[in-house]
Amino acid sequence: MHICKKKRIFAAIFGIMGARILIIEGDISLSTVLSDYLVSRGYKAQVTSDGKAGLTALSESHWDVVLMELQGIGMNGFELLKNIRHRLPQIPLIVLTSRTDREDQMRAFQLGCDDFQTKPFTMDILICRIEAILRRVRAFEEKKQKVFELNGHTFDSLHQTFDNAHMSARESDLLLLLCRQEGEVVDKHKILSALWKEDNAFTARSLGVYINHLRNYLKPAKYEITAVRYKGYKLVNSIS
Repeated sequence: MHICKKKRIFAAIFGIMGARILIIEGDISLSTVLSDYLVSRGYKAQVTSDGKAGLTALSESHWDVVLMELQGIGMNGFELLKNIRHRLPQIPLIVLTSRTDREDQMRAFQLGCDDFQTKPFTMDILICRIEAILRRVRAFEEKKQKVFELNGHTFDSLHQTFDNAHMSARESDLLLLLCRQEGEVVDKHKILSALWKEDNAFTARSLGVYINHLRNYLKPAKYEITAVRYKGYKLVNSIS
């Protein structure tokens, strides 16, 4: 279970280490070994032993990758895969399963999985597959829009400025998340995981402070940040 140095270097460059991985696996012994291995490699991992618990975990927190079995999880694995892809169309999803039929593999890909790994598998190859997917996701994210026009006012996330005012890195990163999903609720847990790397009462209070900072920046642009109870925050154009 060895990962080459080159792979570790790539992971560091692309900020892959620390990614949050949800494991949906009915085999407790396997999921425990897998979780411990991922944590030893710098990832954060959580295990759920059935599909319903997996869906709950997906709704309650932000995840970077899902690893899931198709059987032994208390529900039809293909239905779970379809449900996850419907709820979270962009989340990377890798199937880890004992099912080896060609038809099963084709159906899993048709339902939206990004990779299909049959058991038994080696941990180092699995890590390489995870890193390959995360690198593509990170590269795509970095190409997204970085400058936004807000009713005649300019937010430049690249230079961390709002009009002529210089913003802190965290203010800029937070506003960037909101701008990229303007008009939609941005999950609070996703924000905390992405920017603070921790999701607890202390970081939640800190997030509230930064939201107020952004509201002051946005007043001249007639944009508002509304809090959606138990869910997160939404950037709204009050003119439109």
